[in-house]
Amino acid sequence: MTGLSYTHGTDGTPLLGDTVGANLDRGIAAHPGREALVDVPSGRRWTYAEFGAAVDEVARGLLATGVTTGDRVGIWAVNCPEWVLVQYATARIGAIMVNINPAYRAHELEYVLKQAGISVLIASLAHKSSDYRALVDQVRGGCPELRETVYIGDPSWDALTAGAASVPRGQLDAIAAGLSCDDPVNIQYTSGTTGFPKGATLSHHNILNNGYWVGRTIGYTEQDRVCLPVPFYHCFGMVMGNLGATSHGACIVIPAASFEPKATLQAVQQERCTSLYGVPTMFIAELNLPDFAAYDLTSLRTGIMAGSPCPVEVMKRVVAEMHMEEVSICYGMTETSPVSLQTRMDDDLEHRTGTVGRVLPHIEVKVVDPASGVTRPRGTAGELCTRGYSVMLGYWNEPQKTAEAVDAGRWMHTGDLAVMRGDGYVEIVGRIKDMIIRGGENIYPREIEEFLYGHPKIADVQVVGVPHERYGEEVLACVIPRDPADPPTMADLRSFCQEQVAHYKIPSRLQILDSFPMTVSGKVRKIELRQRYAGG
Repeated sequence: MTGLSYTHGTDGTPLLGDTVGANLDRGIAAHPGREALVDVPSGRRWTYAEFGAAVDEVARGLLATGVTTGDRVGIWAVNCPEWVLVQYATARIGAIMVNINPAYRAHELEYVLKQAGISVLIASLAHKSSDYRALVDQVRGGCPELRETVYIGDPSWDALTAGAASVPRGQLDAIAAGLSCDDPVNIQYTSGTTGFPKGATLSHHNILNNGYWVGRTIGYTEQDRVCLPVPFYHCFGMVMGNLGATSHGACIVIPAASFEPKATLQAVQQERCTSLYGVPTMFIAELNLPDFAAYDLTSLRTGIMAGSPCPVEVMKRVVAEMHMEEVSICYGMTETSPVSLQTRMDDDLEHRTGTVGRVLPHIEVKVVDPASGVTRPRGTAGELCTRGYSVMLGYWNEPQKTAEAVDAGRWMHTGDLAVMRGDGYVEIVGRIKDMIIRGGENIYPREIEEFLYGHPKIADVQVVGVPHERYGEEVLACVIPRDPADPPTMADLRSFCQEQVAHYKIPSRLQILDSFPMTVSGKVRKIELRQRYAGG
């Protein structure tokens, strides 16, 4: 195959030069009466004009508490309208919103509060088994910069919004006029698989453009209604979802505080959503509902699947049974705002399941030799690197770690093993650190997973390498069965793979599970599976 594994996205439309707040203002002026935000659980709705007024109220309320441009405001909450208001309100005043995973416990919360220097924290009251107020009280003494905590659904939230009355609108406008699109607006902590996470610092330019181009690639207009069961605390929700919607005048629909398959399909039906987001496991859960066929999903035309590869059979059902003929696969990482590669609306099934798409406009990607950094020929595996407007400003207060991830040429090194095809589409064949080396043979888990998805007894599967005395590593298949009462056996797997898969790739161990450990972004924590079953 000729040519090098390098490509860049060209487009006649230039990048947006707005701040997030200025872009929202343009949307409000263009579509004041159209719905901007719907919260299905509470029944609350905002038109663009109402949403803009609510955002400004929260922004002025934050100014009244003493928040200034560059201050870090933490948001530690489940999906709710207030989360979205805080996202746009902090951007309006040049504050830097810090996303905090709702699942964090005390030591993780304390780390983020201190590392980012958060002065005001906005939090839910509770989530699942977590009492947020108690956890904040537990760590407050170790976080000297934290001076105020506001709880959503509590009198402290009402006090925050009431404080807006003391700040004239003109003050807000003056601050907005002094902001640059290159200012930092968001810190997202990467779901570190070892040690503490790093705070990827993103600018208005990073995330506004990425949301805009992701939405443009799937044809968003003001007619679209986007159902978001994915978490706002990750780029999938707040960039590809919220900013993807508002930069095109579309409507954000919140189906539930956290993912519930029934609530998601009910929201699509009730709100006549045209687009639905999710990681593959979410779509699998929705399709596997006993009453799936009872939901009217005919309003759907598109959506985004990301986070991990989509099994072919799942994609077929999403297109045929969920009416998502134009569904798109996205690939990215927090550090790149997040999306670099995306399939197009008219791509065939093979491109939507065998690849993660091609480069987005105004972005470059290449595949290099991980050791030398030299660009590989097309059709050969190497590390995927990406460059462009989307690459983060850096890890918050960690210049050394930034330099390790972003090289002198401003290329972000993803750590993913990829192959660029002749047509520019990219296949992700695994993480560099996930590759299994068995007796000198390189094994890519994705290839085996894709094959095993075809087994009638397997609903979901993850393949990892675990230590082996003779071969160095052996292949372990972690399986979620279709029917827990009738899981596949090792003999079933062997006979299924026989004559179809090279002998050294056939799993030699099998583990039946109810669920997989996940990162905040919906990726399976393979490192945890390896550690859990390393001992045999």
